[in-house]
Amino acid sequence: MSELKGLREIRKKKGYSQLKVAMDLCISREALSYYENGKRSPDTDMLIKLSEYFHVSIDYLITGKEFHEK
Repeated sequence: MSELKGLREIRKKKGYSQLKVAMDLCISREALSYYENGKRSPDTDMLIKLSEYFHVSIDYLITGKEFHEK
């Protein structure tokens, strides 16, 4: 499992606490922390929810970079 590099970055950029995001998405703060630290990987549905919540691509959540065609 690997950390979601963009998840922590976008959360901090928006000034949101782990607790706020977790409560908004109806998950535990620990689960969100595990996603950020690579201790657990979110399923596809959760990746979509996180993407919609932060208005970023799933690529961004995983890599910390937006997808660009070469």
